[in-house]
Amino acid sequence: MDKTADNSPFYLKFGVSLLAIGLLAAGVVLGRDIIIPILFAILLATLLLPIVKFLKSKGLHKVLSILIPVVLTFVTFVAILYFLSTQIMHFLDDAPALKERFVTLGHSFQKWVNEHMNIAVSKQNEYIEDTVAGIKEKSPQVVGKTLGSLTGSLAYVVLLPIYTFLILYYRETIKYFIVGVFKNGTEEEVRDVLLQSSTIAQKYVTGLMIETTIVFTLNTIGFLILGIKYVVFLALLAALLNLIPYVGMLVANIFCMVITLVSSEEPKLVLWVGVVLAVVQIIDNNFTMPWIVGNKVRINALVTIVGVLVGGALCGIPGMFLAIPGLAVLKVIFDKVPQLRPWGVLLGDQLPGESDENNTDEKSTTKRPLRIRRQKAKSPTFE
Repeated sequence: MDKTADNSPFYLKFGVSLLAIGLLAAGVVLGRDIIIPILFAILLATLLLPIVKFLKSKGLHKVLSILIPVVLTFVTFVAILYFLSTQIMHFLDDAPALKERFVTLGHSFQKWVNEHMNIAVSKQNEYIEDTVAGIKEKSPQVVGKTLGSLTGSLAYVVLLPIYTFLILYYRETIKYFIVGVFKNGTEEEVRDVLLQSSTIAQKYVTGLMIETTIVFTLNTIGFLILGIKYVVFLALLAALLNLIPYVGMLVANIFCMVITLVSSEEPKLVLWVGVVLAVVQIIDNNFTMPWIVGNKVRINALVTIVGVLVGGALCGIPGMFLAIPGLAVLKVIFDKVPQLRPWGVLLGDQLPGESDENNTDEKSTTKRPLRIRRQKAKSPTFE
C-alpha cells in the first residue's frame, strides 16, 4: 500500500490533496455554525484542564472539579460583557451631541473639498444621497445578517459551556478513541501530538489573556494622559480588537481616532491617539507577544497572514481568531508525519538545519519520555 502511494505520480497526489482541501473548506463553510463552537470549546477545555486536574487531585468529585472552573469562567465572561455594555450605554447617552458635532465637522470638510478640489457642495450632497439610498436598499439584508449574528452569539453563550463541560468530562474517552484509531505502530506519535497540541493551545490562550490585560492597561494610561473622553470604553475596545491578528488593531485605530475627532475640541488629540495606539502596538509586537506567548507558536508571518485571511473568509471573525492555534496544531501534526514534513517546514519559521536553544530543549524533552510512554501504552489516559 505504501509502495503504491510512493509510486503515484506527482500530479495525482497533488490533485488528491487539492480535492481534500476543497472538501474540507466546503465542510467548514457549510457546518461552521456547529464546528466553530466545538473548536472554541476544545480550546477552552484545554485551558481549563490544569485547573480541573488540580481540583480533582484535592479529592473533589469529577463533576464538581469540572463544573466549578467552567462556571467561574463564564461568570467572568458575562461580567466583562456587562462592563462593556455599560460603557457602550454611557457612550450612547452622548450620541445626540456627537451627532451634532459630526454634522459640523462634515460641513467643514465639504467646504474644504469645495475650496481645494473644486467639487461643489451640491454635488457632494448628491453623492451622499446616492450612498444613503444604496444603504437603505441593502438595509433588510444588513438587518437579517445582524439578527443572524445575534442568534449565533446566543447559541455560543448557551452551547459553549455545555460543550466545554462535556469535552472535559469525556476527555479520557476521546483520547482513547483518537489513540485507538492509529493501531499501526504510531500510537506513541499520536500521544506526543496530543500532548504538544495541548501545550501549544494552553500557552497561546493564556498568553493572549495576559497580553490583552497589558494592552488594555497601556491604552488606558495613554488615553488618561491625553485626557480624552470614553477612556475605558476605547481602551477596552482596542484591547479586544487586538485579539484579531493584523486587522483588529487597524480597525481599533480608525474607530478610536474618529470618536476622538467627534468628541474632542482639539484636533491634535486625534493624532496623539494614533501615536498612543501605535506605541502600544510596537510594545505588544516586540516585547509582550514574544515574551508572554513565547516560541511555542512557531509559524512564519506569511503563513500567519494568509491563514488569518482564509479563516476570516471561511468563518468570519471566529475563524480569524482560531487560525493561529489551528496552524500551530497542524504544524505539530505535519512534523510528526514523514510524508507531511515539507508542509511543516513551509508553516514554520526555521529550516530543518537551523536550531536554537528552545528547539534543543524541546527535542531533548520529547525524546526522553518515549520509554515511559511505552510502559504506559496499555492504559491511554488523558495526560
